[in-house]
Amino acid sequence: MSSSKHLGKLPGCLLSLALASLFAAGCGSGSTASTATGPAGASFVVGTDAPMSSVTSFAVQLTSVNAIDASGNTVSLVSGAPTVDFARFNGLQTMLDMNDVPAGTYTNIQITLGPATLGYLNMVSGSAPTIVTEAASLTSSTVNITLASPLVVTQSGSPVGINLDLNLRKSIQVDSNGNITGQVTPTFTVGSVAIGDAGAYIDEFDAAVVSVNTTAQSFVVQGPHGRDFTVNVTGNTAWDNSESLSSLTTSSIVAVSGKLDKADATIDADEVAILSQNGFYADGQVTYVTPATGTATSFNLYLRGLLPTTTSLSLGQIATVAVNGSENFFIYRVHNTLSQFLFNSSNLLAGQAVAIGGPASGVSGSTVTPARVVLRHWGFNGTFVASSINTSAGTFQMTINGFAGLLVPQTVTVYTSSITTFRNGFTALGTVTGNVRVVGLLVKDPVSGNTVLIARYVDVLN
Repeated sequence: MSSSKHLGKLPGCLLSLALASLFAAGCGSGSTASTATGPAGASFVVGTDAPMSSVTSFAVQLTSVNAIDASGNTVSLVSGAPTVDFARFNGLQTMLDMNDVPAGTYTNIQITLGPATLGYLNMVSGSAPTIVTEAASLTSSTVNITLASPLVVTQSGSPVGINLDLNLRKSIQVDSNGNITGQVTPTFTVGSVAIGDAGAYIDEFDAAVVSVNTTAQSFVVQGPHGRDFTVNVTGNTAWDNSESLSSLTTSSIVAVSGKLDKADATIDADEVAILSQNGFYADGQVTYVTPATGTATSFNLYLRGLLPTTTSLSLGQIATVAVNGSENFFIYRVHNTLSQFLFNSSNLLAGQAVAIGGPASGVSGSTVTPARVVLRHWGFNGTFVASSINTSAGTFQMTINGFAGLLVPQTVTVYTSSITTFRNGFTALGTVTGNVRVVGLLVKDPVSGNTVLIARYVDVLN
């Protein structure tokens, strides 16, 4: 038996959850602190993370996240006390929330954490992997951070936000053999972000459609905490699967990519995919495919996202997804017929990030019968293979580590192109070395049958 609970040789990586001001009034951080009031300004919540290799989940309750000004006045940056899985996204940014808060200059952030759990993959040779979840023990539940650049919220200015980065490698404690001890020392860095920064772009935002306005070329979705967001589309907005604004109904669940509009804090979409037309969707990581070769009849999906939450499925479990040939397979951000050859029931792979959609009536126990299966981008952490760069082909090789590495144990070839962005220290293909994260599509080469990665982002992992 092997398990991703062993972390001894795995590279570190940052988890970044971008939080911004959520309320016009918030609770104080202590008995002597007052609550900021007065004119309000807009602020946004954009989130991303890079989960620690091998950890499938680190879910913790955010009891409070408060911004504090120089006079000790506070505003709350979270709605209620949500539980956040800090290992859900890897290298991708998503919209979390946007609201008005009191205008002011905030210099400190105080984070208070509640109960937490750790999940990891348990591998047994010849059998489908399972998920093991255990309670985490926090060595400290409150963290105070001084911002290097204050968060300045103005009544008439563009929205601003906060990037809150949790370093999972430093936070999750291991023993001398690299095994998780169950103790977590929350290690955060925090910085402010403006709407025009790269940190404000929304890579993927999953939400349910509330209404459609074809005249205004927009639609409204409901995001976290029940807040509605308006999404604007134009003739330049790309729609996956040959669909369009007229395809949307109030039973649609969509994935949206785009940026925040400076004028009215709506979302200007450059990509939209309909994940479900039947009011149910789930997304996560493929952990096992049956049979191992040929046309799949089912696959196991580790659930990271779920709408609605009223079915028999639950986040953090592994669901069995039935494949019967009637499903519609397509790839997010790929708009030509090539996607049918790269992703179908014969090209499913353990390690792929997918979303499934269909009627909730197709859920029975832990088994799902979907109408749509969508391959999506995800971040794969690994180690660059020395001397593997092929500049003429635009490729290099890497060994995937951690949770995804257990599912994809072989060396993979990474394909880059003109649309690949090199980030966080890498500037071009020739600069890639050391610990690396590739955010992209994991696919089976239809000619060789080898597992390859098509890169959207290539990042340095410190």
